[in-house]
Parts: sequence; C-alpha cells; structure tokens
Amino acid sequence: MNVYEAIERRRDVRTEFTGEVVDDAVLTRVLGAAHRAPSVGMSQPWDFVVVRDPATLAAFADHVAQEREAYAAELPPERAERLAPITVEGVRRAGTGVVVTHDPDRGGPQVLGRRTVPGTGLASTYLAVQNLWLAATAEGLGVGWVSFYREERLRALVGAPARVQVVAWLCVGPVTSLAEVPDLERHHWRSRRPLADAVHTERWSDQHESEGA
Repeated sequence: MNVYEAIERRRDVRTEFTGEVVDDAVLTRVLGAAHRAPSVGMSQPWDFVVVRDPATLAAFADHVAQEREAYAAELPPERAERLAPITVEGVRRAGTGVVVTHDPDRGGPQVLGRRTVPGTGLASTYLAVQNLWLAATAEGLGVGWVSFYREERLRALVGAPARVQVVAWLCVGPVTSLAEVPDLERHHWRSRRPLADAVHTERWSDQHESEGA
C-alpha cells in the first residue's frame, strides 16, 4: 500500500474491530512510524501510553459513554437522531488503547523554530498521530480516535504528570474491514468539502464560502 492508498483507506473506526488484540511486533512498527514524525526543532514532544488492562479500558469506556450522553442531550432532536448510530464502542472492542501525550517542555525553553509560532510544538505531536494512523492502515489495522473525554480524567487514568497534555486516545486493533464511506458521511452528520473550496490562489478569499452557502 503506497502513501496515497493509505490516506484514501484511512478511517475512524468504531464498530469494525474484531476483538483480537494487535500483535506486539505490529504495534511496535506502528509506534515506530509515529515516532519518526517530523517535529519542530527535533523536539519530539510526544509519548505513547499503551493501555490493555481491562479495568482501565472499562473505566475509560464508561467515562466516554457518559460524556457522549451529555453531548447528545445538548443537541437538537434531529442532530441527536443522527448521532445515535455513531457509536464509541471501540474502546473495549479494540482491546488496545494508545494514549498520545504532548510535553511542552520537551526540547528545552528555546526550541528551534518555535519562537514565533508556539503552536508548532503541539502540531508536531499531531503529526505523530497521523503517522501512526497511516502506518496502522498500511498494516491492515483500524484506528478510532476517541474525543469524548475530560482531559483530567484521562490523565489520571494513565498517570500522566500535570505538565503533560493528553491529546488523544486511539483505539488500535485488527478489523473485519474498513468502511468505504467514512461514518460521519455515511450517517449524514457532515459531508467532505470539495478540494476546490479549500484551495486559494495567492490570497485568502471567502468566495468559496459564499458559493457553498
């Protein structure tokens, strides 16, 4: 699978996990790909906490379910109905969680390239997430990015220090298949913007937005 194919096949997996635990050697390769992500000033501000303890998985799954329920309660009825089939079952079903953290102090106080654009540090950690996701796709694995959580709760679950930002819980595991159409499109939550609407020439233009309105 080349990089374009991996990008095209990548999906946010929720229900397709087989329940088998990802092989250690395969997981190491995937984490190795994540660790080779580019980072501002070679700061490498990420860490990966691999979670497989059933008690931790259950505790996080319960927390996620509560937060998802609270979100659903805030939605208008039509949006709540659309949310209903978009599940977050992958926490338990995948059997492996990879918690990605960001250490803003990594690399010291004067990280090369971060002086005028401090956000490049956090962006570097998200590049590691993307590398992990594409490598997992190339390995035939599924990845589900869970974001229904309170950061302080997840930090406590994995014992991360206060200075560290918890940026993602990724469910990682073998899948029966990868959906042809992403869940949020398939369930009519939101459609993908055309590339033409996202590309500007020379200067920003809001013409795309007015045309799409």
